[in-house]
Amino acid sequence: MMIKIKTSSRLFHVNKVIVLFCAALAFYTSAQQSTDFINEIDSIDFRRGEQGEAKVLVFLQQNSAAVDVVEQNGQIQLDFHDTQISDELLYQLDVLDFATVVKGIETFREGSKARLVIATLDSFTYSYQQIDQVFHLVVQKRAADQQQSAATAQYVGRAISLNFQDIPVRTVLQIIADYNGFNLVTSDSVTGNITLRLDGTPWDQALDIVLKVRGLDKRMDGNILMIAPSDELAAREAKELQAQQQVEQLEPLISEFLPINYAKAADIAALLNNKEATLLSARGNVAVDDRTNTLLVKDTATTIESVRRLLRRLDVPVKQVLIESRMVTVKDNVRDEIGLRWGFSDQQNDRAWSGNAPGANNLAGGTVPALNDRWNVNLPVANPAGSIAFHVTKFADGTLLDLELSALEQENKGEIIASPRITTANQKKARIEQGTEIPYLEASSSGATTVTFKKAVLSLEVTPQITPDNKIILDLEITQDTRGETVSTGNGPAQAIDTQRIQTQVLVDNGATVVLGGIYQQQMTNTTSKVPVFGDIPYLGNLFKRRNDFNEKTELLIFVTPKILTESL
Repeated sequence: MMIKIKTSSRLFHVNKVIVLFCAALAFYTSAQQSTDFINEIDSIDFRRGEQGEAKVLVFLQQNSAAVDVVEQNGQIQLDFHDTQISDELLYQLDVLDFATVVKGIETFREGSKARLVIATLDSFTYSYQQIDQVFHLVVQKRAADQQQSAATAQYVGRAISLNFQDIPVRTVLQIIADYNGFNLVTSDSVTGNITLRLDGTPWDQALDIVLKVRGLDKRMDGNILMIAPSDELAAREAKELQAQQQVEQLEPLISEFLPINYAKAADIAALLNNKEATLLSARGNVAVDDRTNTLLVKDTATTIESVRRLLRRLDVPVKQVLIESRMVTVKDNVRDEIGLRWGFSDQQNDRAWSGNAPGANNLAGGTVPALNDRWNVNLPVANPAGSIAFHVTKFADGTLLDLELSALEQENKGEIIASPRITTANQKKARIEQGTEIPYLEASSSGATTVTFKKAVLSLEVTPQITPDNKIILDLEITQDTRGETVSTGNGPAQAIDTQRIQTQVLVDNGATVVLGGIYQQQMTNTTSKVPVFGDIPYLGNLFKRRNDFNEKTELLIFVTPKILTESL
């Protein structure tokens, strides 16, 4: 028992040493690992770009990061070396709702590395860069796949499923033909076997796949499906074209007179003679009779029939458009005037006071001066609508006090409507104007003067274009010029011209009215005439003032109404 106890005691000490050593080793390893990280991932973000691309953003604590980007098995793997990632960022992120080529992101901790695995839905291209502390990965769908998707969308046949091992090509073609009720004709060169498995594929796409694998091509003639090698079909069609050209060269030439009703024969002839898009054969020619607006075509019967079909499309009446424009000018002005005249006349001994020198002189001589000579303040309204005068008083000593009040309130309202109308063919410029020509003198460098005329007119210039949905595009220029003030120049008086003009392009419904624009003007004038110093005295100064208030409002509106003319109109 004593030996066993001793042995157990030694074993206990050995185990204790081993445990302490393992703990120290684990602590050292943990400390060593904690010191290996030189960077840390703060957050991960996913976004969808304007062009539908996927953007993965990794936010780091430091701007220096060693990153390996590897593409494998339809995935992108990002390894951030010596980078810590917290437990909160270890997750699987589903991003299908963003509708990009990326379907999910999964994060891992691999020793001293932080790993991101980006799973995709389709083939892709990607690019990456690091800007400061943000690592950017951009993933987008491969362009070729987009084109392939567009090509796949062109197949509209019923779905068919084919699953065969080493089956003759002729048999597969017969199955597809029977599936659609086609008659099948195959060339003797169509041989060999094929292995295929197609599930729920449009039959026309399945047929194209079989033909592409075996180097074949197809032609449809009604419900007859013809299959042959591509080069064989091309050679056969080349021979047919060559034979057709030989027939055309041997076909007799005939001459036809083709009268043109609405178009110009010269324009049609220029179109037929266009080398890049001519309908005439190499032996054909065309001549024009401008007097009768007729084409003389010499060519084969087939070509002349093609020319007739062209004329049925081009020789048609051009639609016409009636354009009505209205320029409405509204003026409204109010004028308020109030004025007064008053005078004080007096004589004391040999002194006299009155409105002016003649009045004072008459008063000193003992004669009462005339009324106009007694005004000390003479600020009446020029053309008053009403006035009232008072001989206020005459004192016992001969002192006179006279007062006259005058006032005017004038209101003017006017409306000017100019409405030019014009009819023109589609896409043809038209212009109408009415007005006067104002003469003025123009001096030359030699000093001689000549009389020149300047137009002051109301004009409408328009080019309409009828759209396929019967709307109208209008290129418009509307002008309304009127005679203005007379101004003085070095060569004598000259006449100013007041101009109102608008130039624009609008899209209008047929028969609708649209406002092209408008101008609103308001002029307010307050004029005061007064006697200096006295007119500035509060309240009392009104006896030394005349007031003239003027308020004018002017508004210009321009409307246009286009109508497509029909035969019933």
